[in-house]
Amino acid sequence: MGAKESVAEVKYPTKPITLIVPFTAGGTTDMEARMLEKLAQKHLGQPLVVLNKPGGAATIGANEIAGASPDGYTIGIVPMSVMLQPLYGQTRYHYPTALEPLAKVVSTPMLICTLGKQPWQNIGELVEYAKKNPGEIKFGHSGLGTASHIIGEIFAREAGIEIVQVPFKGDSEVLAALLGGHIQLMVAATPSPLKDHIKNETIRLLGVAREKRLTLSGFENVPTLQEQGINVAFGFWDGVVAPKGIPEAEKKKLAAGLKEMINNPEFKKSMEDVGMSVEYLGPDEFSDQWIKDNAKLTKIVKEIGIADLIAAQKK
Repeated sequence: MGAKESVAEVKYPTKPITLIVPFTAGGTTDMEARMLEKLAQKHLGQPLVVLNKPGGAATIGANEIAGASPDGYTIGIVPMSVMLQPLYGQTRYHYPTALEPLAKVVSTPMLICTLGKQPWQNIGELVEYAKKNPGEIKFGHSGLGTASHIIGEIFAREAGIEIVQVPFKGDSEVLAALLGGHIQLMVAATPSPLKDHIKNETIRLLGVAREKRLTLSGFENVPTLQEQGINVAFGFWDGVVAPKGIPEAEKKKLAAGLKEMINNPEFKKSMEDVGMSVEYLGPDEFSDQWIKDNAKLTKIVKEIGIADLIAAQKK
């Protein structure tokens, strides 16, 4: 067995590795994948080929990863929220156990924004309007049960307002809907695509759902929701995973390459430029956080009624 493993370690990988992204091109997760793709040849000895499989709140892509041959040639990058999908109804796989954590990559901020022409200058004014006009405001997110949907629902619950959720396949679609006036609020997972719109004042940022303000240039003045009296702050993440059952030698080789890629100064800078903090964890530490965060989020979505809400909307 030992000899076989050492042969695998020497040979693997002998061909390009597919990296599945469960969202549309242009969104946060896709940006991370494209940057890893750029560094792969140097650190893995083979190219990474990014394959976008959007839809189903990341379950379409997650199914592709979980159902792939566990030979090290198909991996994926998934959001923390994909683990919750089995709570909301029948899924092909139980993602918390069907996926093998390889590396935590980044933590993602959740921003609440609106069009610059809307009358609300801050969260307080938005809440006041929503209370007087229940159900009139629509908020867009990147799929039922994703982090942006969860944040939108928890925000509404904490603020005591009634707003209508509208699912899309990714951040880029939500942004287009906001700019087109089809929705009034967007819960965005990355600041970068908003930058020019904020500069031109076509979009206004109302708050960020994290414990501290962003340090990203141009976003430092966005108050947290907690500062504005709404107790919502979450540390969502994206991580690289493989199908369960990947051989130890291949897993080690992938984990070692990913560590180099994620900690590469070029990768860190490119992620900071789009407003994300690189927070690398290796397979063991990431597995621990995977289990802990799954338990924490499961408790929250059940307590707050989001699990039932989404299950009902999916029927």
